[in-house]
Order: sequence, then C-alpha cells, then structure tokens
Amino acid sequence: MIKVAEESMLNAQIPDGPIESKWSSHKANIKLVSPANKRKYTVIVVGTGLAGGAAAASLGELGYNVLNFCVQDTPRRAHSVAAQGGINAAKNYQNDGDSVWRLFYDTVKGGDFRAREANVYRLAELSQNIIDQCAAQGVPFAREYGGTLANRSFGGAQVSRTFYARGQTGQQLLLGCYSSLMRQVDAGRVKMFTRREMLDLVMVDGKARGIVCRNLVNGAVESYAADAVVVATGGYSTVFFLSTNAVNCNATAIWRCHRKGALFANPCYTQIHPTCIPLAGESQSKLTLMSESLRNDGRVWVPKAKGDKRPPAQIPDAERDYYLERIYPAFGNLVPRDIASRSAKRMCDDGFGVGPTGYSVYLDFAESIQRLGESTVRDRYGNLFAMYEEITGEDPYHNPMRIYPAPHYTMGGLWVDYNLQSTIPGLHVLGEANFSDHGANRLGASALMQGLADGYFVIPYTLGHYLASSEVLKSKVTTEHPAFKAAEAAVAEQTKLLVGLKGKRTVREFHWQLGRIMWDHVGMGRNAKGLQQAISDIRSLRAEFWKDVNVGGFGNDFNKNLEFAGRVADFLELGELMALDALNRNESCGGHFREEYKTPEGEALRDDKNFCYAAAWQYTGANQEPVLHKEDFDFEYVHLAQRSYK
Repeated sequence: MIKVAEESMLNAQIPDGPIESKWSSHKANIKLVSPANKRKYTVIVVGTGLAGGAAAASLGELGYNVLNFCVQDTPRRAHSVAAQGGINAAKNYQNDGDSVWRLFYDTVKGGDFRAREANVYRLAELSQNIIDQCAAQGVPFAREYGGTLANRSFGGAQVSRTFYARGQTGQQLLLGCYSSLMRQVDAGRVKMFTRREMLDLVMVDGKARGIVCRNLVNGAVESYAADAVVVATGGYSTVFFLSTNAVNCNATAIWRCHRKGALFANPCYTQIHPTCIPLAGESQSKLTLMSESLRNDGRVWVPKAKGDKRPPAQIPDAERDYYLERIYPAFGNLVPRDIASRSAKRMCDDGFGVGPTGYSVYLDFAESIQRLGESTVRDRYGNLFAMYEEITGEDPYHNPMRIYPAPHYTMGGLWVDYNLQSTIPGLHVLGEANFSDHGANRLGASALMQGLADGYFVIPYTLGHYLASSEVLKSKVTTEHPAFKAAEAAVAEQTKLLVGLKGKRTVREFHWQLGRIMWDHVGMGRNAKGLQQAISDIRSLRAEFWKDVNVGGFGNDFNKNLEFAGRVADFLELGELMALDALNRNESCGGHFREEYKTPEGEALRDDKNFCYAAAWQYTGANQEPVLHKEDFDFEYVHLAQRSYK
C-alpha cells in the first residue's frame, strides 16, 4: 500500500496571469542581486553538458564565483555531445504555421498531458532566443542556399522547426557552450574541476550549501562550500545497463540529493528511442543511437509475411508493410517516439521482425535517394550513415538500416518548481536531471532546447532571486562546518564498505542483471504482475549485491571498479522506485505503457480523473517505503484529450 503524504510539501510557485505573460511578469517582479554583490556569492554547478555548461558560463558572465564540476576529463566530453538530430525552436522560418503556441501545444500533447503548462510555455517562448544565442556563438547550423537557417521535421509535429548541424547538432552546440564557458574560466570567474564525482549534498540549516565529491584520479574525498548548488548531471537510462547513453552516465548526483530530501518525480517516465542499432551480442556495454531525423527521409517497414528471411531488395513493395504510414496516416513515420517504439516491438513480437534475431525493423532510404539524389541524402545524414556502416558492416545507401528501440532519455527527475528549485532550498536542478518540461514523453529535438533554456535564460534570473531572498551571506559557511565533516565521514564509510566487499561476482554482472529485470518488466510494456516481480527481484538482487560483489582495490587511489560499484548501488535503489512508481500509476501515458490500460486500438489509455498529477517521491530511509506527494496539473489552456496521431 502506497503511503500518500497528508500535507504535500510541493509548491510550484507558478506566477499569476495569462500564460503568455507569466515569464515576463515573473522576471519583472523577482528580486535581483546588484552587480557589485554578485562577486560575494559562490555557486556550485555540477555538470558541464548543455544545461550545466550554459549555467556556469552565464553565471560567470554575470559576475558570480562559480565552481564547475564534471565527471569527465574535459567539459567537451559531456554526454550532450552525443545528441544528433537537432534542436527545436518556434522561429517559423518555413512560414508553415508554426508559433510559440503551436510548439507549446505539441510539447504538452507529445508528453501525453502530464507536464506543467507554465514551464512548457516558457520553454517554447525561450526557444527563439536559443537559436540566436547559438548562432552568435558560431554554431554551424545548416543553411538554405540564400543563407537563412534550414529546418527539418521531427516526430510529433506537422511543421519544420528543428535546426540542425548535419547529424552532429549536440556536438556543435556543446562546442559553442564550451567556448563561452572557457571564456569565463580564463577570466577567473569559473573554476573548473574535472574528474570529480559528486557523492553527497551538504545542507546547513536546511539549505544546500555545498557538495562532497571524489577525485577520480587519486581517490581523495574533497569538500566544497557555496551559497547555492546547481545540479545538471543528466538522466538515468543507464539503469537499464544497455542504453544509448555512455557507460559513464549515471544517477548518483541526483540520487544522493534525493536521499537528502529532494523529492524525485515521475521516475517511471522513461523514453525508449525507436531508432537504434539492434543488440548484436551479450558483450555489448551500450547501444548506438541513430537520429530520429532519419525518419524524415527513411521509411519504416517489415515484410507482410511472418518469418520472411529474404534480403530486403528481394521483397517487392507490394509485400512490404509500411506500418507507421498505414496506422498513422497523418504523421506516418514521424509519430512520437513512444508510439514508434511500441509499434516496432509489436511487429517483432508478432513475428514480422527482421535480421538475425527477428528483433529489428527496416529503415529504408531508397525512395528518398531516388527522389532527392544520393548527394543530398549524404549531405543531410552522411556522418550517421558512416557510423552505421562502421558498426554493422552494411551500406545504408544500398541496403535498409536495421533498427530497434532502446532506452534513451528519462523524463523523470528531481522535482522542481517554476524557478527550477527542488524541495531543498538552494538546490536548483536543470536539464534532464529535473522532471519539469516533457511530461510522459519527450518530443525529439527538445532535450537540447530544454538544457540551453534552463542554463542560459532561466537560472540566471531564478538563482539570483533565491540568493537575494535568502540570508546566506549572513551565515557564510566553510568546509570546516560540522555538516561537511559528517558528509565526508558518510562518504568514507561507504567507500570502506564497498572496497571491503570480497564476493565472487563483478559489479558488471550485477548491473547487467538489474538491466535485464528493468528491460523485461519496466521497459516498453508493463503490467502489475511484472512490476511486482521486478520490485521483489530488485530487492533480492540488492541484498545479494551487498554480500557477494567483489570491488577490490583501494578507496584512496584510482579505482574504476569503485566508481561503478557506487553507481550500481544507487541504481539498485532507483530501479525499485521506478517500478514502484509504474505500479502505482494505473494508467498508460506516453512512455509509461501499462498493458492493462489501453484503447481497443492498442493505444495508451490515460486516467485523467485519478492520475493527472506529478508523482513526487520522498525518501524515508534505506529499505523503507517512500512517501508519495502529488502535484495536481490544471490544464487551463490546453484541453485534455485522448492523443491521436492518425
């Protein structure tokens, strides 16, 4: 039985007034920090992706003292670099009917009406500024012959609003952000700390005042004090073991904040990306994304006959099922990701899949190459085609790609209010690490948009408001404060415990087993029996982990196994919460598909009467049941309706 809080601690701080003017009115009324006073404040920013890097650069530019941390050896290796297809913005360069309102509506609808209206509208509004900011930084967006920026379409939209730099958009945006960040490092306003992993949040008088981290090179435990903490460390899809995320991606920073009192919202909202290279063997450590932009010009199909093993070139067009175009004629191959992924799974489960395992579908470019010419397709997607051929040994210019869904993005994260502040005062959470903008399903090309909006255009205002409203300057703390010593001791104790484990199984084995449980029971299709099984299996696996894992090495030295062990320990707790959240939500919406709740056509069936809320979970202790807090969503501007892309 889920324990529901009698009095919720949630206050979204949504400004009054029409949705079109909420953000501008809010900016006009929040408190400010004068230029001369900004240098008196120190702000910690954890993460150097588009959200964290943009925040650190912007805050440094304003005059704050910024301490910026990343787990990689350089900010340029943040996982934002892996984003491919593009970034959305309501510029309406195509004159095809786009607007801020339409981007707002598409995002709310794409998220299956499980996002906060005010945050989504602000995101759509700020999208226009993002493109101007990035173009000014020199980001080489694709351009039309006359010099104007080019756009292409993405899933869940009937307009072209996605700006791109071939299939390397994330890389180019990150380089632009990096240049701004390094300018502030050179100016001395940002201090960069690479190869550090945040292991605890330090709170003094109920406010976030610093972090404890581990130097991943020499193993030293280090503490840093500040007046506020910003966390932008990405999502948690590596809980599935196999995902499109880098192996180094993890949930430790946000999970440790959660254990300190930050509520975790909608952990079950996970996105399975439909366009990934299928699993080729059990030894793989990750899966490879093929950009959603490929569905602009590629057609998804399977043979009409079950078990048809003929090479694709030998299957005539009349014997092919272009199932997305057949089922969803209005959007076709550009339906949102959750729908495309479930459709592919259903085709494969029914015996129509292709490839050696039968668990892949074709993404075919033959028609586009014939219509546009190979050179045009090469200009648009050349690097993606090259990557596919290098991995698979197959030439996608002459043979269809084989794709299958894989864990990709997580819409859940730490709960934040309109100011991007968590339930811990002074702890702000940006980008994929928070829950705020995408509901139960993120539209393609909107992740980069959110990260940059949060970092460049929201947090400079809202963090200043917090600092001006608080009294942190009157109670300056240092790392000598007892709260830091207690946090350091707790980190040292867990390190000692982990390296002292001399079991028979590797960390990787436990992570792989957890990933199988999550994929089988908390993946694309979920049901009550499977989720209950997952919770039981994860609890048993966690107990086994703390008895039989072999970490080895030393805590005060370079130790990759120790890094991974701490992350897997956190995943074993997070995975259970994801399953519990999915079990509690007796409906289907977006990426959360409960097999018991679907329309006669097999689509997600929401229950707006009982579940139109954000589920924010409170940590109550190790192996203790969490407490549920609810933020009810009131849709004042968008009419609640059953999603349809037909």
